[in-house]
Amino acid sequence: MTGPADLDSASAAPLHPAAREVLLAALDRGYADPRRLHRPGREARLLLDNAREATADVLGVRPDEVTFTPSGTHAVHLGLLGLVRGSRRGDGVAHSAVEHSAVHRAVEWGARGHVVSCGGDGRVYDGDLVNESIAPGVGVVALQTANHEVGTVQPVGDFELPNDIPLFTDACASMGRLPLPSGWASAAGSAHKWGGPAGVGVLLVRKRARWRNPFPGDDRIDERSTGFENIPAVLAAAASLQAVVAERDEVNARHHALIDVVRRRVAAEVPDVEVVGDPERRLPHLVTFSCLYVDGEALVTELDRLGFGIASGSACTASTLTPSHVLEAMGVLTHGNVRLSLQRDTTRADVDAFCDALPELVADLRARVGL
Repeated sequence: MTGPADLDSASAAPLHPAAREVLLAALDRGYADPRRLHRPGREARLLLDNAREATADVLGVRPDEVTFTPSGTHAVHLGLLGLVRGSRRGDGVAHSAVEHSAVHRAVEWGARGHVVSCGGDGRVYDGDLVNESIAPGVGVVALQTANHEVGTVQPVGDFELPNDIPLFTDACASMGRLPLPSGWASAAGSAHKWGGPAGVGVLLVRKRARWRNPFPGDDRIDERSTGFENIPAVLAAAASLQAVVAERDEVNARHHALIDVVRRRVAAEVPDVEVVGDPERRLPHLVTFSCLYVDGEALVTELDRLGFGIASGSACTASTLTPSHVLEAMGVLTHGNVRLSLQRDTTRADVDAFCDALPELVADLRARVGL
């Protein structure tokens, strides 16, 4: 499903036209090892440098602060664990309870976690995070820029952390869609979420950050190198990021209004439903709601039959069929939850068609179990 009925852009967005054009053009020129001195290698290096400079320009960082990784997950692991390894205060990580599973797994693997609770809207309170950051042995704070599942935007740049405590921010859900916040030492992004090719992550490490590579390296001299870059893909990712940032004011305004329609209609037209997340300080294109007495996977399947692609379960652990740790941490309904996220070209007609179909479908699923 690749048309407007695909309402799951938070998992992956279709390739942006700008990315497709650049990807095809770079396939024949970006194959060589950019660290070799022969002509194909120099040409590949030029393309890689161009991708890095373009990415840095639209994100407002230095080119030497940008590294391309094989995925957003890998960028999260490198960014967070690199700060842990470089810390002088200890291997403790104060992180919110609603972080993506990539953060939770990284902490379980290479650090000690100090979990910070959140409110019912998914927002972390500054006092809780700051208090946990000064606990003995805490060397790093991790706070996402925006939640992958419910869309709540965190006030990352507003926290007054101790000067020697670096902040890692998972910006995979928001990079390109929203400007990067301030105050971070390391950040991560994922190209397939903004319309770039899959298999490209972006790791940002501030120049003066105490960061050390937490994983074994190879013979490449780049400190943050993750191996041989897919140069056509990273160049296409940079091109799509430029395009998305150039058009985001218009797209975000349109998406925000469309999600308002979904939030309003679902709450008014479907009985026993809970729309979750902050209604205003949120990603413009995303909404999650939970339907009592309805299995989320069944709802996804039936909506798919009608031509609507949505997601269910935790944004990062749906394959486990376990309750969403994000919704559990927020203290909201975890049963029958679905996430809808708009594609770049989703229209009001698409949204209205979804909202028209939902009440009858939910009622039918409840009737099947005798409710």
